[in-house]
Amino acid sequence: MPVVNPRVDLGAPVPAWDELGAVHLIAVGGAGMSAVARLLLARGVPVSGSDSADSPVLARLRAAGARVHVGHHPDHLEGVDTIVVSSAVREDNVELAAARAAGLRVLHRSQALAALMRGRRGVAVAGANGKTTTTSMLAVALVEAGADPSFAGGGEVPQLGSNAAIGSGEAFVVEADESDGTFLVYRPEVAVVTNVQPDHLDFYGTAEAVAAAYDEFAGTVTEGGLVVACWDDPGSRALADHVRARGRRVVTYGAAEGADLRVVSSEPEGLGTRSVLERDGRRHELVLAVPGEHNVANACAALLAATEGLGAEAEPVLRGLAAFTGARRRFELRGEVGGVTVVDDYAHNPAKVAAVVRTAAGIVERAGEGRVRVVFQPHLYSRTRDFAQDFAAALAPADHVVLLDVYGAREEPMEGVTSELVGAPLRDLPGERRVEVGLDRAAAVASLVAAAHPGDLLLTVGAGDVTALAPEVVAGLAARTGGGTP
Repeated sequence: MPVVNPRVDLGAPVPAWDELGAVHLIAVGGAGMSAVARLLLARGVPVSGSDSADSPVLARLRAAGARVHVGHHPDHLEGVDTIVVSSAVREDNVELAAARAAGLRVLHRSQALAALMRGRRGVAVAGANGKTTTTSMLAVALVEAGADPSFAGGGEVPQLGSNAAIGSGEAFVVEADESDGTFLVYRPEVAVVTNVQPDHLDFYGTAEAVAAAYDEFAGTVTEGGLVVACWDDPGSRALADHVRARGRRVVTYGAAEGADLRVVSSEPEGLGTRSVLERDGRRHELVLAVPGEHNVANACAALLAATEGLGAEAEPVLRGLAAFTGARRRFELRGEVGGVTVVDDYAHNPAKVAAVVRTAAGIVERAGEGRVRVVFQPHLYSRTRDFAQDFAAALAPADHVVLLDVYGAREEPMEGVTSELVGAPLRDLPGERRVEVGLDRAAAVASLVAAAHPGDLLLTVGAGDVTALAPEVVAGLAARTGGGTP
């Protein structure tokens, strides 16, 4: 069955960006929405927006030329031609209701982004895990290689100074969000699928429906385009086989035998890695400043998208990948105090959490001392209910786990669904670890700070507001030791 989103016509033609007129973005302070606003401003489009609360993001948009309001009111639509919303904006929002009543054009964020992509060589990066980092890697690599791409991702890239920009080159790289089916609107020349795993079951219902959506996504690639797929992930491998059976171009990557671009070897080097890649008998060295086997895979995806998808030369792209220092909230170093390292990460599904904790455990093990301590905030009641056992397994390599209350985001609380659903099976797993559930934020910070010793790696993990605890942990460590490096 084709993916259906009752709020978005996924097959509707997308207008060109210069046909949008004056654009108003509701909930403009979000990462994806603010990225679209910045891109429209860069194109010279009149932009206004609104959000429920002021923030540094809104201040930056004002400085860039947007007319931004705090709070929502129908009067904010005066002189507006097109409304842009995200899936988080409810239908009863007063501005959205007024726009529909007035017959204004209403676009989903993805459709506005697709409008901006028209006329460029689009690359859409999708996957349950790794899409933000892969999008960021590809953007940095193309910039370093002199291609000057346009890009829009879900996380800020510190070395590029933004999560979105309009470049002068042909390429336009976007992070394609599968959570609500809207990754089907882009019609890219190159589609990257980092993995196909059951997530967002609140929208899709079943793992089979998720896999079918990715298959549909691969089918949106333009004629003669390319699908880049991970051979190590069973879902992505099955997708690659389906696409090949339809006679479409596919290139795969991974460490497993049979991958078109194969990771022959990979060794940690400092906080990064040094790997050897092989494609058609030719070998390349891949050096990364970011840790983990998952980032080697992300870099392989970016390399293939740039070279076999867009026709870039391999060596400049590899140099660009070596220059990549990370995306915001993707194993982001937030401070080092008294020999204790604090890292923040957006991981919010079991595979992402597992990759982050496993990477941290490897770093600590190689150092020969220290422990991994994690404060994790489950995201969404439905996800916590559906994957509690998997989250427990993902957190198991940690020595100390503090579980915050579930961050509900767009969901109302569900009876019986609490962080204890993760804590209980985690306590029962083999190995020794300290598990704490039910601490408030201040107590969580105090527990981590009190337990930390030199050599420890402390992680703040989750897609909610747990990121705000990272500077508090750093400050607490500094106060305990009398100084530190933020």
